[in-house]
Amino acid sequence: MKTWRIGVAGLGVVGGGLLPLLTGRQGQLSQIGAGLELAAVSARNRDRDRGVSLEGVAWFDDPVDLASSPDIDIFVELIGGSEGPARDSVAAAIAAGKHIVTANKALIAEHGAALARAAEDANVALFFEAAVAAGIPVIRAIRDGAAVCDIDYVAGILNGTCNYILTQMDRRGSTYKDALGEAQRLGYAEDDPLFDIGGLDAAHKLAILTVIAFGVCPDLKSMPVEGIENIALADVGHARDLGYRIKLLAVARRASESVELCVRPALVRERHAIAQTGGAENIIYFKADPLGVICLTGPGAGAGPTASAVMADIIAIARGARGPVFNRPAKDLKAASVVNPIVQIARFYLRFSLQDVKGAIAAVTEMLAANDVSIDSMLQPPVGEHPGKPAAVDVVITTHSALDKNVRCAVDAISAKPFVIGEPTVIRIEEF
Repeated sequence: MKTWRIGVAGLGVVGGGLLPLLTGRQGQLSQIGAGLELAAVSARNRDRDRGVSLEGVAWFDDPVDLASSPDIDIFVELIGGSEGPARDSVAAAIAAGKHIVTANKALIAEHGAALARAAEDANVALFFEAAVAAGIPVIRAIRDGAAVCDIDYVAGILNGTCNYILTQMDRRGSTYKDALGEAQRLGYAEDDPLFDIGGLDAAHKLAILTVIAFGVCPDLKSMPVEGIENIALADVGHARDLGYRIKLLAVARRASESVELCVRPALVRERHAIAQTGGAENIIYFKADPLGVICLTGPGAGAGPTASAVMADIIAIARGARGPVFNRPAKDLKAASVVNPIVQIARFYLRFSLQDVKGAIAAVTEMLAANDVSIDSMLQPPVGEHPGKPAAVDVVITTHSALDKNVRCAVDAISAKPFVIGEPTVIRIEEF
């Protein structure tokens, strides 16, 4: 029985979660049909107590040296970041003929196609299940389980931080600021949470799923990305009154010779599983012919789930799993043409704060109609008084299907009216 020697670069949260799986579960590991040995590690701090003994394990100050070492067979990159040591060490591992496991979503999203081609040319595995949705095996489900299917769409909640914040706003009535603070105290959000709340984390994950599902490489710069920082508690409440929940959705759809991609807040019907997914959980839907609709849900972050996904990739390599990195040879991947959102047709949630003056609401409906936007429903909950101005009302409108460009033109025209208070809210309604 072959013993696979593992080298791990990066001993932070995920690396710290992986060490006990590699060193303390020999009973379970003996069942995989191959031996696994933690042979070497690399991290910035040698003296930190990581809860397991590293006696007899080789230490490398430079992860590139570890990746190139003749004493390892599988290189595990848990450093993070799309450039610098992470990218250099993975490139070095490929050049040295090592199999690679990584949890680095930024690296795969930005350089995955080039790394995949290099790995396939070198006949080495490059696995990254932990890069998307942590412990949920969505990459394996799409790449392997739906390998011969035509995938129509992939959609879901890919960021636990945003889902936790929106859940707290919905279920407890917390303000966005208070919910973010709670997420930071619990470790769901970083001190600088912009990467999560701005939608960038979900965008990286969606880019990876797009390559696997559709065989195209999207330009991250062309992907429409919106975060949740402008979602008001009032919108969460109004959405609930209308029978919806607000979620940060990542959506990729096949569209002829191009793809529709977006990360943005959206209203989802409250009975749908996506709307019911709370806390820091993730959920991913994909529709494939002839497979049908598949739903996967579970923890999308954390040391345990992420380390378990890394371990699953290590075991897969030890059992002989190979094949194209993205479900098809990297040389066949194509650049994606991303559909401009303004030409897409969808339903919308609109909220306007208006001075309660004669003709204000009529003017709103007239300008929507003038731009071919048809109203489906309307709510008029009071929002109180503004000093020195007439009483104000919120006007909450849901539309029938309309061209995005027409909705934006109507909202711009309405915003210019003197009776409008503040910036209107525009959120898509997603139907599955």
